[in-house]
Amino acid sequence: MTEHRPDSITRHDYLPAFGKDALLPFYDLLTRVLGMGKVYDTLVAQAELADGLRVLEIGCGTGNVTVRAKRAHPGTDLTGLDPDPLALARAQRKARGLTGIRFERGFAQELPYTDGEFDRVLSSMMLHHLDEDVKAAALVEVHRVLRPGGRLHIVDIGGHTTVHHGLAARWTKKNPHVAGNLGDAIPRLLGSVGFECTEVGTRRSRLIGQLTFYRATRPA
Repeated sequence: MTEHRPDSITRHDYLPAFGKDALLPFYDLLTRVLGMGKVYDTLVAQAELADGLRVLEIGCGTGNVTVRAKRAHPGTDLTGLDPDPLALARAQRKARGLTGIRFERGFAQELPYTDGEFDRVLSSMMLHHLDEDVKAAALVEVHRVLRPGGRLHIVDIGGHTTVHHGLAARWTKKNPHVAGNLGDAIPRLLGSVGFECTEVGTRRSRLIGQLTFYRATRPA
């Protein structure tokens, strides 16, 4: 969701949910139809959040993961970052009445935070939106803002996806953005920027294909 593009009246320097602003109202409905709630719960559980931890979600969209993490762990300090002001407005409405949670506009490859500011960073279904150079720049930035020993937790289309993994699997292999996530591409990229990466699980979606979970630690 954080892909740079030339500014114009009809184009963005980021990729909106579903590719068009007009489709944003249907985004949350589709995530429910796809059963993404269980995926979000798994990602949050893998992050092992606790009171006092500072947590950033990059490409937070309409705030589904950030708000879910705050409700599950009220004592954490949550920040959601996304370039799309329309998605952020929806996220802020979802977070009404919650404290210790904020949503800010920005790009994953240009994080507006200090070195070592966060204990955890979360990324849900965001990396496959990015060009390869932007993806690498974003992970360098995540590595920078994590404290030594801090962790990045990712769920995305990735791993060894085959045509049997969902209705969209054939498209996945042909799409240049998504294809850059497949096989061991994500672990290799994480390793190249200094992370210690482990694949921690997969989940099969009939429509999307195989979703893979990764844990990447910034060495202490």
